Amino acid sequence: MRRINIGLIGLGNIGCGVVKILQQRRSLIAQKIGIEILIKRICDKDILAKRDVRLDKDCLSRNVNDVLDDPQIDIVVELIGGIDPARDFILGALKKGKHVVTANKALLAEHGNELFAVAAERGKNIYFEASVGAGIPIIKSIKEGLVANKFSSVFGIVNGTSNYVLTQMSKENCSLSSAIKSAQNKGFAEKNPTLDIEGVDSAHKLALLTYLAFGKIVALKDIFIEGISQISSADIAYAKDLGYEIKLLAIAKKEADELEVRVHPTLLPREHLLSSVDGVFNAIYATSDLAGELMFYGPGAGQLSAASGVVSDIVDLTQDIKAGLFRPTLNSIEDSSIKGLRKIDEFENRYYIRIMAVDKPGVLAKISGILSKFGISIASVTQKERLQSRVVPVVMVTHEVKEKNMRLALKMIDKLQEIKDKSVAIRIEGV
Repeated sequence: MRRINIGLIGLGNIGCGVVKILQQRRSLIAQKIGIEILIKRICDKDILAKRDVRLDKDCLSRNVNDVLDDPQIDIVVELIGGIDPARDFILGALKKGKHVVTANKALLAEHGNELFAVAAERGKNIYFEASVGAGIPIIKSIKEGLVANKFSSVFGIVNGTSNYVLTQMSKENCSLSSAIKSAQNKGFAEKNPTLDIEGVDSAHKLALLTYLAFGKIVALKDIFIEGISQISSADIAYAKDLGYEIKLLAIAKKEADELEVRVHPTLLPREHLLSSVDGVFNAIYATSDLAGELMFYGPGAGQLSAASGVVSDIVDLTQDIKAGLFRPTLNSIEDSSIKGLRKIDEFENRYYIRIMAVDKPGVLAKISGILSKFGISIASVTQKERLQSRVVPVVMVTHEVKEKNMRLALKMIDKLQEIKDKSVAIRIEGV
């Protein structure tokens, strides 16, 4: 039986998961594909730490060149994350004639052009299924299962940490800080969860999904990003009263001849499928012309879930090597009907608004007058129970309005003497 040798760079949580799967399912995989997959070398900066996998000490190394320079290694698996030195390691592997598997969404989102160009030049591939939804086969589905489809939108929950935090706030009626602490205690959040909470991780994943679905390379700086750090338990409760759940969504949507690419907290109707996606689970909702509306759902984090996606890529590459095939990593063709990216000021949405106003006659009339001045039509308004300071939350839902007009209106409203806190505006989707 033919053997394919793997070089693994990074023996952290996911790396250990890959080792477990390839050890425990070695014979099963070999029976299915007719090839034996062997981990020949593992590189990590700490080779002495205790790990819950069986390791041959002879295959461990602190020197990455032991992986890159080994002519018997066919596929390099990069699982250290971050930009540097991961970028150099992947470039080194490609230039040494090796295929690459990675879960590094930040690197691909920011340097994918360069890496994929070098891969194509060398006749090698970079596979990255686990970079978006861990074990959810969204990339393979878009590239292969839905290859004949044209997409009008791809959006969803792609960060397990932020989704767990919002779920805790919704179900336990706790503060953002308490929910983050719970996520950290359970191992769902990093010590510094900023990239997750502020939406940057979701934006990295959205950049990859946008290219796969629309063939459009979007730089991180051109993605509108707003995290959940300003979401309060009160907003979540008020949204529930209105029949909505708040989720952090990554959205790529075609509107006329422009593409909207954005990450932000969003109110979704309770009956929408994404509203029931809780905890660390992820879900991606795609709308296509042939297959219609599809949702891909599963754990968005976790050792074995992410490792499953990595192993899937290894097996795909292994079969290509066996067959002597070269399939381009990215087979997306740019949607020629898309002329550019829509600027944030031109986005149109319905909005949930919460305004903290002094409870006295005439205030609501002033607020309504300003909204009317900017062409903002109100679908519903609710005055919540007055707080001890005589400040009352005024909750409104608008009809569709341009982002620019909403921002200008709230800026003017917040200057009123009767407004005692910065107003909150959250976009509404799915209606």
